[in-house]
Amino acid sequence: MKYLHLAALLALTSCAANQPATAPTTTPAPPTFPMTTTDPNTTDETPQDHKLVIYQLMTRLFGNKTAVNKPYGTAQENGVGKFNDINDQALQAIKGLGVSHVWYTGVLDHATLTDYARYGIPADDADVVKGRAGSPYAIKDYYDVAPDLAVDVPNRLREFEALVKRTHANGLKVIIDFIPNHVARSYKSDARPAGVVDLGEQDDKSQAFRPDNNFYYLPGQPFVVPADYNPLGAVKAPHEDGKYQENPAKATGNDVFSAAPSVNDWFETIKLNYGIDYQNGRQPHFEPVPDTWHKMRDILVFWARKDVDAFRCDMAEMVPVEFWAWVIPELKKVKPGLLFIGEAYDAKTYQMYIERGGFDYLYDKVGLYDGLRRLTRDEGSTRDITRVWSEESRGFGGHMLRFLENHDEQRIASKDFAGNPRAALPAMTVSATLGTGPVMLYFGQDVGEPAHGSEGFSGEDGRTTIFDYWGVPEHQKWLNGGRFDGGLLSPEQQQLHAFYVRLLTLSGQREAIRKGYFYELQSTFASTAPGYNTERVYAYLRYTGREKLLVVVNFSPSQACQLPLSLPAAVLERLGMPAGQPLRYTDLLGDAGTVPGGTTVTLAPQSSHIFEIK
Repeated sequence: MKYLHLAALLALTSCAANQPATAPTTTPAPPTFPMTTTDPNTTDETPQDHKLVIYQLMTRLFGNKTAVNKPYGTAQENGVGKFNDINDQALQAIKGLGVSHVWYTGVLDHATLTDYARYGIPADDADVVKGRAGSPYAIKDYYDVAPDLAVDVPNRLREFEALVKRTHANGLKVIIDFIPNHVARSYKSDARPAGVVDLGEQDDKSQAFRPDNNFYYLPGQPFVVPADYNPLGAVKAPHEDGKYQENPAKATGNDVFSAAPSVNDWFETIKLNYGIDYQNGRQPHFEPVPDTWHKMRDILVFWARKDVDAFRCDMAEMVPVEFWAWVIPELKKVKPGLLFIGEAYDAKTYQMYIERGGFDYLYDKVGLYDGLRRLTRDEGSTRDITRVWSEESRGFGGHMLRFLENHDEQRIASKDFAGNPRAALPAMTVSATLGTGPVMLYFGQDVGEPAHGSEGFSGEDGRTTIFDYWGVPEHQKWLNGGRFDGGLLSPEQQQLHAFYVRLLTLSGQREAIRKGYFYELQSTFASTAPGYNTERVYAYLRYTGREKLLVVVNFSPSQACQLPLSLPAAVLERLGMPAGQPLRYTDLLGDAGTVPGGTTVTLAPQSSHIFEIK
């Protein structure tokens, strides 16, 4: 929730010309080849199989067939996807992409302007809700699911439970969000089990901070709605009057200790208190275990017992690592094998949150995603990739979740990112195959969804809205009225989708990618391949004792490149392949076919290849 507010080959030239100078097991692959910890082209990380292939879908949007797309439209006008839309046919289509896990985004009950008062869930005050549908990261009941997602609202939780069972029956695992740092200002759990004390119910509101308070308070100061907030544009929203009754005011979710947060803050949320006194030097108070820790553990246990397989933990670094170190083992006692994925942006704390906090995986956003985005836009350098594996996540790269799209990031096909979905195929290839860790695909990415249009609160920002009711046009062509067969896709979209199927299937099935060693070939090809452009072409090996793969991608949008498929004796020795032995290279991803070693292949602009070496 950091959200605030190849076809035709171009004329062949040297790849150096005109370039800017810029589930899871823990059994390591058997090292049947020489290993070293001093070679600068690799790390001493013992590979372990962490290769989840995750499909993230925005549950409210995924199954929506309505194409009206009226800005600020209601659920009735623009339609809304349901749990039941994600049927066996949909799940088989998702699995056909090579997927192992589905992240159902936006499941928990959150603040919304849609009125379900007839079911005991009235609309929330518009002055503290972002968008007509509301942010799925402003939770108003941790023990309930969003009524928007149910066909039969009183039975909404049973419909979610049926989705979990259906997902498992189709050979897939379930991820849902856990939002530990903040809740909606209107938080009140109506669905909590008997005997559960609600968040804030026993707080001493006269104290700015107490270790056992669930929230932080600003005694004597009422909450002030941002003066320039306009919830629904020209439309008057329910209860919109520029006021919201909260006295004393609570601290805002993004650590703003002011009764009058700005419109650019997460003003619709309130910060949870995990025992850190932010206003007094961030002093920790962890003994005895704070009340919030117990309450959040119980919430996680509630969902784990619904047979959820993993939690994607929103803004994990805004919650003290001590809490994670305590709660994750507690949950794994309840459900061994349960996974925790942390949204994280501070590279300096990655290792701490993995080793001390107990996270299975963390986002690789500020490192690999940002570097690959620059390369896709013909900026930056492949040195950014080297820096990630050799420095930023050295020793724990298998615990980093790689992606090119998610609900927070701009769509590849948007004008704000690449404008062309095929431009990012080299970057996606690297995301999926660089390491043994998870890779993630966002729904619509595989058909080039560009997120055109101003949906309402979300605006024209290159993202698919998480705040509004909307139909996702290119995704709806794949949806094809509920057939999930891509029947309305253009030939170009069908080719794009087929590429993702090949890539993700290789990523999830090939031993060398799942649990193989890594060896970078930039220095090798720079010294042996004339004209090899180390700024725009990137190559590496993934290998085990039984399988050897050469991955090579060309990020250049205009320059093709000639690459001889020849590896020096020292590299072949590392692979356990005697020098002088005849080799053949079979392209599993691109269109180079099978060629003998020593053959020079053409790397088209923005092309990707995975060669199996035998």
